[in-house]
Amino acid sequence: MDERTFDRSGQHASVVGLGTWQLGADWGDVDDKEALAVLEAAAEAGVTFFDTADVYGDGRSEQTIAAFLSGRPDLHVLVATKMGRRVDQIPENYVLDNFRAWNDRSRRNLGVDRVDLVQLHCPPTPVYSTDEVFDALDTLVEEERIAAYGVSVETCQEALTAIARPNVASVQIILNPFRMKPLREVLPAAREAGVGIIARVPLASGLLSGKYTKDTVFPEDDHRTYNRHGESFDVGETFSGVDYETGVEAAVEFAGLAPEGYTPAQLALRWIIQQPGVTTVIPGARSPEQARANAAAARLPELSDETLAAIRDLYDRRIRDQVESRW
Repeated sequence: MDERTFDRSGQHASVVGLGTWQLGADWGDVDDKEALAVLEAAAEAGVTFFDTADVYGDGRSEQTIAAFLSGRPDLHVLVATKMGRRVDQIPENYVLDNFRAWNDRSRRNLGVDRVDLVQLHCPPTPVYSTDEVFDALDTLVEEERIAAYGVSVETCQEALTAIARPNVASVQIILNPFRMKPLREVLPAAREAGVGIIARVPLASGLLSGKYTKDTVFPEDDHRTYNRHGESFDVGETFSGVDYETGVEAAVEFAGLAPEGYTPAQLALRWIIQQPGVTTVIPGARSPEQARANAAAARLPELSDETLAAIRDLYDRRIRDQVESRW
């Protein structure tokens, strides 16, 4: 699989990575054996970028990645984790002492002396404008606790503020055919600055897979049940912030745009891969089959101008007004 570079850090990632939120929690049950099988399938398909967080299953996702990689010393995988969501979300918690403590825990979970890439995990907006926060992150690099750092953001404005920081290596942002606003300003600014873009929620929490109907029932411990209206965290993380009924209807139309040989999910991933400035896209997978199918999107032919225009038209007609004013 092709790899792309985070220019500021010199690190490389496969164009299709693996998001591992689902291996920790919040997507229904995934047992340890199945989680390891997903990691194995992704790696065998050429994935060299795993994205996790200290809060996914309270460290379970990080520990699962560590268990897998300890048995595969032949693999060269860039592991990115995130920190900051295990405490009250107030700017005062984003200080060096806490960063060191959170990093110590992640390094133990991952079984490493130095974490490849650490991202602030959608912190309060004022954090992005606080010099001391980025001084503290620079200190973690100087202390060789981390190789590089980035941010995970909710809004385009947060992304632009972070990109202006000279040592931010990456910005993780929601980007998919139901969330196009980052294409206008964020991706061009990142390209200009040499900041990598990690595209998350690429399938709009599964909507773009075309598998769901208005009658689909998700498990009680799945965020698609308990956070559908933003009850637990930003509603944009669930179905990209699109009203579920609208999303299901638009997803049917989206599936009809898939060229021969593409699944709807692969259409969404291929669309993201083609956006100038994207470094890697991180779909999750609950089974080895899903992991392999996601990775296969990197090998599919580029989408035609006609297909790209049809996807844009669908977004403009059905989705834009629901999401652009908020994120």
